[in-house]
Amino acid sequence: MFRSWKLGTAFGIGIYVHWTFLLLPAWVFLSNLGLGPVSVALYLVLLTVGVFGCIVLHELGHALMARYFGIETRDITLYPIGGVARLAQLPERPWEEFSIAVAGPAVNVAIAGLLGVALSALGGPADLRGVLEADGLVAFGYHLLAANLFLALFNLIPAFPMDGGRILRALLAVRLGQLRATEIAAGLGVGIAVLFFGLAILNGQPGLFLLALFVFFLGQQELAMIRWRAARRQPAGDWLDAAPVDEATYTVRERPADPHFTGFTWDPVARLWVRWHDGRAVHAVAVEGDYQP
Repeated sequence: MFRSWKLGTAFGIGIYVHWTFLLLPAWVFLSNLGLGPVSVALYLVLLTVGVFGCIVLHELGHALMARYFGIETRDITLYPIGGVARLAQLPERPWEEFSIAVAGPAVNVAIAGLLGVALSALGGPADLRGVLEADGLVAFGYHLLAANLFLALFNLIPAFPMDGGRILRALLAVRLGQLRATEIAAGLGVGIAVLFFGLAILNGQPGLFLLALFVFFLGQQELAMIRWRAARRQPAGDWLDAAPVDEATYTVRERPADPHFTGFTWDPVARLWVRWHDGRAVHAVAVEGDYQP
């Protein structure tokens, strides 16, 4: 039951839809069923499908730009809150990440521009009142145009892991290094997640609640991965020469739940990794804020 279905392939990249996506058109239809004729609810479902078609193109923009830099995309999957392109690896150079992140919103702006040209050629209304009173295919085109502009602006919110957060990280990484830049962008992501959560409660919008969870957990997950990668890339001597943890000079703040844990834990206060062997802290390795992979 908990699976994704393949819709097809574009540019050699598999495009999937997660089963939870089916809840979105059902919710759109049912929530608008009593607000007017059935045709209105059906129109909004059709518009939702059209918007997610544009989201696929948005994700392909990321994927094709990543391919330009030699980074392949495993797949693209649609969820109720949007789409996710899974890259085979994260870009390490700031310029690469900046370009890949900008490519998605740029596709939405391009779609909006093409729709504007097409609607103008079809003799669409030239003023706002005419746009609001339009119907049929013209109305659909204008609604899709507006949706693409919204997608471009929304994705540029400077909160990791959204595109705007990745752009911010790329810009900060030039001076601060990838680790510190990720910490700042992920921190903004936590603030945005709290804002979304508050708005979800005030307005009774379950979609904002899901978006808040998405922003928070994915941001923290990638932050942990970047910290791990930064520690792994420290020179081997940093690991071999590090003195055993002396709790007279460094207090281990958080201990693993497993008394026989072997691995690493991160101390965000001291900004270092603690290496454990069979439940005993044996090394503490610092990761400098200006670390640049």
